[in-house]
Amino acid sequence: MNKNEVNIAFEILLEEIEEVFNRISKEGEEAFKAQDFDKARSLIEYGERLKTFREKVKTLQNEWQTIFSEKIPTQVRIRKRRAKNRLKRGLRTSEEKFVIPILESLIELGGKAEMKAVLKLVHDKMKGIFNKYDYEYLPSNPKQRRWENTAQWARYTMINEGLLVRNSPWGIWEITEKGRKFYEENK
Repeated sequence: MNKNEVNIAFEILLEEIEEVFNRISKEGEEAFKAQDFDKARSLIEYGERLKTFREKVKTLQNEWQTIFSEKIPTQVRIRKRRAKNRLKRGLRTSEEKFVIPILESLIELGGKAEMKAVLKLVHDKMKGIFNKYDYEYLPSNPKQRRWENTAQWARYTMINEGLLVRNSPWGIWEITEKGRKFYEENK
């Protein structure tokens, strides 16, 4: 098995986690609208645990990439697993490509803004990068395009890296000083 095959496995796992998270978000939204606050609270707690788990998987993926700088000598054939309706790896724009456009958009918007305003600017900046897969609606959430979902996961990762404020009000994205510095060093 080579390093790339394991990375593909990590990507499949991360995509599965995203699909579960999207279903939980949708159920939570419905519970909140129905004023079933106990169920909504329970789903929020489950979602937080799922986010923590996703970060652990991302950390393991990064650790794997640093451990193996060369191919493992033994090549093992692995069985390909593709779920129905799953997008093949590498077809959507990666989270990493969203970082600079998100930071730049927040700076242009005065340092913080509502998610919709940030996503509109991010889209304007990235529309030359996006492909047809980015514009597809998610099978797990037919109201959300893939690029919007990826941008939201990128935001979550950026929060954990200290580039965005962790405790911003609901629906508000806000850049940190570390995020400004990162932008200046990497734009």
